[in-house]
Amino acid sequence: MSRSPRHSARRPSFVVSLSCRVLVVLFAALYAVAFGLFLVGTYGWFGSPQGPLAGVFLVPLGLPWSLWLDGLPQSLWPLAASAAPALNLLLLWSLCWWRARR
Repeated sequence: MSRSPRHSARRPSFVVSLSCRVLVVLFAALYAVAFGLFLVGTYGWFGSPQGPLAGVFLVPLGLPWSLWLDGLPQSLWPLAASAAPALNLLLLWSLCWWRARR
C-alpha cells in the first residue's frame, strides 16, 4: 500500500519543526553555560579569578546586538551584553513558533 499524499507532505514539516526545536534548546543551553561562566568570572565564584573577559562567550551569542552596545553608558554594558543573547533566543523561539503555526 502506498502512503497518502497528506502523510508524505507532513514529514518534511515534522523534520523542520524538530530541527527548529533542537536549535532553540541547543542555543538556550549554550546561553545558560555562557551566562554561568559570566557570573563565575565576574564574582569570582569557586575560586575563579575575577577578570574583564568574564563575558567573552556571551558576545558571539548576542551578535549582532552586541555590536551596538557602544551607544549605551559604560555601566550598562555588562547587563546589555548578558541580555543580547536572550534577544536572539526570543527571536529563534518566535520564528520556530511561527513556523509551527503555519
